[in-house]
Amino acid sequence: MPATSRRLYLRVGLLIIVGLAVGLGFILFFTAGKLGRNRQTFETYVRESVTGMDVGAAVRFRGVQLGQVTEINLVATSYPPPSNDFTAAFQRVIVRFALDLSRLRDTPNVQGAVENGLRARLATTGITGVGYLELDFVDKDRFPAETPPWKPDYPVIPSIPSTVAQVTSVAEALAQRVSDLPIEQILGDISGLLSDLRRQVNDGDLARTARAATETLDTVQRTVAELDLPRLSGELRATVAEVRGLVGGPEVRGVLRNANAAMERLQQGMQRLPAAVAQVESAARSVTNTVGDINGDLAPTLRDLRAASGSLRETTEGLRRSPGASLLAPPPPVPEWARGRR
Repeated sequence: MPATSRRLYLRVGLLIIVGLAVGLGFILFFTAGKLGRNRQTFETYVRESVTGMDVGAAVRFRGVQLGQVTEINLVATSYPPPSNDFTAAFQRVIVRFALDLSRLRDTPNVQGAVENGLRARLATTGITGVGYLELDFVDKDRFPAETPPWKPDYPVIPSIPSTVAQVTSVAEALAQRVSDLPIEQILGDISGLLSDLRRQVNDGDLARTARAATETLDTVQRTVAELDLPRLSGELRATVAEVRGLVGGPEVRGVLRNANAAMERLQQGMQRLPAAVAQVESAARSVTNTVGDINGDLAPTLRDLRAASGSLRETTEGLRRSPGASLLAPPPPVPEWARGRR
């Protein structure tokens, strides 16, 4: 074989070896040493546009890259709807991504994390606008997890609207409410209100009230001017001085001393009042007892007087009927009340 042919084959072989080395270098560069790691594929369903995000985009958790996007497609393509019924669920975009689980200490419980609020959303990097997928924990009550009407091929991490989408949605709702406002009617009402206000200011109740207030102020000013406030102030000060002199005079002091003495005597009398009341109660009880004793002594005497009166009445009656019989008759028997005394 000629030397020229051997050199040509050598050059071709070296070129092939260099090409393989360069290709292997590119593969190692783009995979960033991820070959052989513990990677798991997940999927999410996005309602908004994924413009700016391509296959290979980063998947970050609060800024830390954990994987990359492996597939972007339509849900209707990956999970064909039954009878071509493109409901809202089949109008979404499916994003599949692989996470490097070796960067976590333990194998994560994705279902438990989803129940605790783990969600995925689109985000952009700085001013370049390069899109990536962001994972974060949010309020699970505000963004509940939805169950898709198909059987997913990979574990699902539900998605939520991006910050831009939320701002856009609020702006669209505000714009819709503004567009629904009856602008022409509002302008007409404002114009009518201004006309009524101008009429009230010129000739209405407001103008009459302003004129009445002006007249009242003029009257008040004239009255104040006629009152001669400096003279009244001097008289008032003189009256206050006289009152102070009267209060500090000997007559008022004497009255106050007499009042204090009277109050002291009254207090002393009030202190002696309970003892006097007790004495009166004791005298009343003594009088009651004495009256009872007198009543007990008078009762027999009154009975004796009543019996004697009865006997005297009978004797008088007998003398009147037969005076002689009364003189010659034997003495009368002793009455029972007299026998007891013997």
